Amino acid sequence: MSLANKLAEERRARLAAERMLELKQAELFAANRKLGRHAQALSEEIHETRARVQTVQDENRRVKSDLSVAHQKIEIAERRLWHSIETIQDGFAFFDLDNRMIAANRAYLSVFEDLEEVGPGVTYPRILQLLTEEGIVNIGTQAPAEWRAMMQARWESPAPEPTVIRLWNNEYIKLIDQRGKGGDVVSLALNITETVRYQKDLRRAREKAEAANRAKSAFLANMSHEIRTPMNGVVGMADLLGETRLTEEQRLYVNTIKTSGEALLVIINDVLDYSKIEAERLTLHPEPFDLERAIHEVIMLLQPAARQKGLELLVDYDLFMPTIFTGDPGRIRQVLTNLIGNAVKFTLSGHVLVRVVGMQAEGSDTGQVHVLIEDTGIGISADKIEHVFGEFNQVEDERNRRFEGTGLGLAISQSLIGLMGGKIWVDSQVGRGSVFGFRLDLPVVDSLQGDPATEPVAPGRGVARALVVDPLEVNRSVLTRQMQALGVAVVACSSGQEALDLLPGGFDLILTEHSMPDMDGLELADAIRDAGHAAPILLFTSNAGFAEQDPAHVLLHAILQKPVPRRQLFAALGNLPLQPADTVPVSGVEPASAAVTVDHVGPDHDLPGRLMRVLAAEDNRTNQLVLSRMLQHLQIDLRFAANGKEAVEAFAAFKPDLVFMDISMPEMDGKEATSRLRAGEEARGAPRVPIIAMTAHAMEGDREAILAAGLDDYLSKPLRKADLLARILAHCPQGAIPPQTMLEDVAGLSA
Repeated sequence: MSLANKLAEERRARLAAERMLELKQAELFAANRKLGRHAQALSEEIHETRARVQTVQDENRRVKSDLSVAHQKIEIAERRLWHSIETIQDGFAFFDLDNRMIAANRAYLSVFEDLEEVGPGVTYPRILQLLTEEGIVNIGTQAPAEWRAMMQARWESPAPEPTVIRLWNNEYIKLIDQRGKGGDVVSLALNITETVRYQKDLRRAREKAEAANRAKSAFLANMSHEIRTPMNGVVGMADLLGETRLTEEQRLYVNTIKTSGEALLVIINDVLDYSKIEAERLTLHPEPFDLERAIHEVIMLLQPAARQKGLELLVDYDLFMPTIFTGDPGRIRQVLTNLIGNAVKFTLSGHVLVRVVGMQAEGSDTGQVHVLIEDTGIGISADKIEHVFGEFNQVEDERNRRFEGTGLGLAISQSLIGLMGGKIWVDSQVGRGSVFGFRLDLPVVDSLQGDPATEPVAPGRGVARALVVDPLEVNRSVLTRQMQALGVAVVACSSGQEALDLLPGGFDLILTEHSMPDMDGLELADAIRDAGHAAPILLFTSNAGFAEQDPAHVLLHAILQKPVPRRQLFAALGNLPLQPADTVPVSGVEPASAAVTVDHVGPDHDLPGRLMRVLAAEDNRTNQLVLSRMLQHLQIDLRFAANGKEAVEAFAAFKPDLVFMDISMPEMDGKEATSRLRAGEEARGAPRVPIIAMTAHAMEGDREAILAAGLDDYLSKPLRKADLLARILAHCPQGAIPPQTMLEDVAGLSA
C-alpha cells in the first residue's frame, strides 16, 4: 500500500472520529440541557413544597391560636351561662341517661337545704325518696310510696307532663321536665307561689264580682218593680183620662203625660235588657211563630207615629217564602221594633220599607231569612257606621241632638241577633237614607205550611192583565213584583188620570191607592164605572174605616188596610170573580162589605147567658182603679182581691172564668196563691181556670218561675188595654154573654 493511500485512510478515520466526537458532544449538550430542565423543575417543586409547608405551618399556628381563643370564649360562655342559671330564682338541673344528676343550680339544690347528698351524681329516685322522708314535700293524705311511684312513672315517660308539687312551707313548685333524644333530661323547677296567690285573689275577686252582679240583678229587679208599679198608674190613668171629654189644652197635657211615661218605660226596658246581656243572663225562648204577622204587629204599633209625619210604612214579604218559623218571637219583635222604630224616627219624609226575602235549601228544614229595613231618612256618614252599634251612642253630636233615645237600641239588637246566631249590618248615605238588615237561620215549621191563608193564591180565572195605580214608585214596584210573581202581567201608572187613559187597553184587575192628588182611589173607581168598565177594583188605604164610609166603596171588590198582610191579599185575590171581567155587568159588582177584609173572631153576639166572671188579685189601690177603668165599658162581672189569700177565698165563692193574678202581694203572693188554686182544682177534678200573671218584675227567669207556678200567661206592667181585651176575648167561655164593646175595641186597634 502506498503512503498516499495510508494517509488517505488515516485522514478518513480522523474525519470519522471528529464526526463521532461532534455527535457525542451534541448528545452531551442535549443531555445537559435535559438535566438542567429537570433540575430547574425539581428546584421549583422544592420551592413550592416549602411554600406549602410554610402555609400549613402558618395555618396550624392560626388554628392553635383560634382554638385557644375559642376555648377561652367557651369558658367565658359557660361561666356566664352558669352565672345566669345561678342568678335566676327557678331551679335548673341536668340528668343523664341513668337518671344521675350532672349539674344543678343553687335554686334547685336550696330546696334540700343541708342535705349534702343531693348534688352531681345523685339519682332521681333517691331525690324522690329524700323529698318524702325529710318531709320536704307536702303530699297530703297520699302514701309516700304511692306518691314516689307516681312521680317516677311520670319521669320515665317519653314526654313527662308538667306537674305542681306543694312544699312544706306552702310554696308551690311547677316541675317541667324535657327528655332529649339521647335520654338526657333537663329539669326546671318554677316557683309559682305568687301566681297561685294571684289566682286565689282572682277567684275571690270573681266571687265578689258575681255577688255584686247578683246584687245588681236583684237591685234592677226590685227597681223595675218599684218603678213599673207607679208607672202603671201614671200611664194607665193618662190613657183612661184621654178617653174622657177634655179641652184641647187638657188633651195636650194628658198626651204629654202618657208619651213621657211610655218613653220612660222604653228607657227602663233598654237598661234592663242591656244589663242582662252584659251579665250574660239573657236566654232565648224558641217557639213556633208567624214572622210576617210579627212584622205587621210592629208596623201597626208604629203606624200612628209614621202617619203624623206623613210617612208610608210598607212591607214587601216574598210571596213564596214560608211565614212560620221556630225562634224567639219576643226578641225578634224587639229587634224589629228597634230597627223599624229608628227608621221612622230618623225619616222626615218619604217611606220606610220592610223587605223580607230568603231561601230554603232542598231537603233542609232551616230557612235563611233576610230582613231589610229601608228608609229615606237622614242617613249615616261613613265614619259613624260602626259607631251606631256601640252602647249609648248617637249618630248626632250631643250638642245638637234632634232625636231622643238611650242609644242602646242598636247595641241590644246586635247582641240579640248575635245570640240567635245571625248577623246584622247597615248601609247608608248621608241625606239619602239607610238600609239596616239582619240575617237569621230559622227552622221552618212544616206542619203549618199547608195553611191556605199563607199560601200563594192565583187570582180568579181570566185575570191576565192588571193595572197598578199609585203615586209612589216604591209602592208601584212592590205591587208589580207581587202580581208578576203570581203570573199576572202588570202595567203601572202614578195617577188616576193616567189610569183612565190606559183603560181602553183592557185590564182584568185594578189595584189602586186610596190617597192620591187630583183624583183619589174612590174617585177613580167612580170614573172607571162611569166609563163602563167592570173590572174588579182593590183599594189600598191607610184608613180603611174612612174609606168604608164613602158611598163609592160599593164599587170596590175589597178594601185592604196598608200594609197588607199576605193572607188578606191572597183572600182578596182568591175571592175575585171567576168569569172574565168584561162579561160582568156594572150592577153586578160585589160591594166591599161582601169581600174578605178582616178575620172576625170571638163568640156569637146573640148568644144568651150570664156575664163573664173575672177575678183580679191586686194589692195596689191605684192599679185596681186603673184596671177597673180600663174594663169599665165591658159587660163583665169584675171583682177584686187585695192579696193572694183573699184571691183563694174569693175563687171558691165567685167561680171566675178568668183570673188576673198580681205576683208581688202581701200575706200570700201570686205564685203561692196559684199553686193552691191548682191543687184545689186537681183534688176536685175541676176544669182548669185560666190564670194570667200581672207583674212589674222584668228580669231573666221571672217568666219561667211564674209559668212554672201554674199560671197560663204573663202580662208585664204597665198594663195595656189592648192586651187585657185580647186575653178576656180569648178566654170568654161558652154560655157567657160576650162583652159587646170588646169587638169594637179590637177592631179599632187593628185599624
